[in-house]
Amino acid sequence: MVNKTDSVSVETYTGNHIYNAKVLESLFKKLKDNESDNNQKINIVHIGDSHIQGDLMTNKIRKILQQKFGNAGRGLVFPYQLAKTNGSYNERFRCNRVWESYRNIYPVRNYPIGLSGMALWRDNGGFLVELNVKDPSYKFNSIKIITPKNENMFDLSTASQTKFIETSERKVISHKIKKGEAISVIADKYNVSIAEIKRANNLKSNNIRAGRILKIPTNETQQRNIKTSEFVSLNLESDSYCHYYNSEKALEKIYLIPNKTASKFELNGIVLEKNAPGIIYSGIGVNGAKYSDYNKYPLFFEQLNALHPDVLIFSLGTNESYEKLEGGNYIKQLREFINNIKAQNVKAPIIVMTPPPSLLRKKPNTYIQEYAKLINEIAETEGFAVWDLYDEFGGMSGIRQLKSQGLIGPDWVHYSKKGYEKQGSLFAEAFLKAYDNFKLKK
Repeated sequence: MVNKTDSVSVETYTGNHIYNAKVLESLFKKLKDNESDNNQKINIVHIGDSHIQGDLMTNKIRKILQQKFGNAGRGLVFPYQLAKTNGSYNERFRCNRVWESYRNIYPVRNYPIGLSGMALWRDNGGFLVELNVKDPSYKFNSIKIITPKNENMFDLSTASQTKFIETSERKVISHKIKKGEAISVIADKYNVSIAEIKRANNLKSNNIRAGRILKIPTNETQQRNIKTSEFVSLNLESDSYCHYYNSEKALEKIYLIPNKTASKFELNGIVLEKNAPGIIYSGIGVNGAKYSDYNKYPLFFEQLNALHPDVLIFSLGTNESYEKLEGGNYIKQLREFINNIKAQNVKAPIIVMTPPPSLLRKKPNTYIQEYAKLINEIAETEGFAVWDLYDEFGGMSGIRQLKSQGLIGPDWVHYSKKGYEKQGSLFAEAFLKAYDNFKLKK
């Protein structure tokens, strides 16, 4: 049992809970209104490191909350396959061209690192990016394209259109070589050069054999219809944050193609939504990321508004511990992260999730223990809620049990699919408990 106090009341927190949940009242009010009116979208944005990039924990939370409050769409997605890294199983991207990519974990460069914590770019067109939604529950009616400064770099297409182009070409006839007939004689007969005959038949020399059939490109021309496929652009609209397309019919496949007026192509993310009220749960994760990595790139914070967040969830700290970052400096980076968000006039309440237990070079990770302690201590003064994953998963003493239950991976840092899904279930349980408590008080 954990007892926390404030100047107004004394609350006793038992079991799995969200501490300082009173900061989430604006979110809970919107959820409650939607339960009665069924006409709103509630945007949850979860930001983190490798624990989030794979979308195992977040997908579990997404499914549970959407079952309760409605499925308004998949949310932010990114072509991780084109950046040659892992991502969600809910969607797949393919492309006929190679893209350059960069992540916020690397030294600062003048690259378009924005909303997804990584970016893709090309300096020329000729590409066709195919997006396939694998989970049918995330078929979408709306797709939004996020680019730096909201530049119009991409068009969208749902299908190709067949066209026939009429063209003229040299008439080619066949000639059967007679015994004793030389290639020069054949060339003279049809008034073409020896070189043209050799080129048309892939001949390396002037030697030919009787009985062989030669193609002869004559000087006559003939008309020919050539069948081609062309991806037809859809009519995109735009607002202050993105370019978007709305479809009456639910889609599971769409193509990104070059905008003909663009000379460069930079992609920060894609948002998929449905024509339905409920939860949109966007996960943003970068393998190896720390708060300081996100803090390096202002474009990340500028583009957060494109997701219209109603609540922000943070899951960072594991990589800070591997750099042996002292607790005070960890909190300093967390505060800077929050201040950067507020500077963009994003007013969504915040839930800070403490990092899960792990080993640091085969020893208990005391840095994460310190981060969890400090996060809880400053929550009320800083005005954010906390879900203590470190405590829920047993803290310092529980890691061996996590291994025996098959919840933590062989590196003692990352978790198994079962482990991440258990984290997601526990968080959703704590979230729904806090929401029920809110409704009881109203």
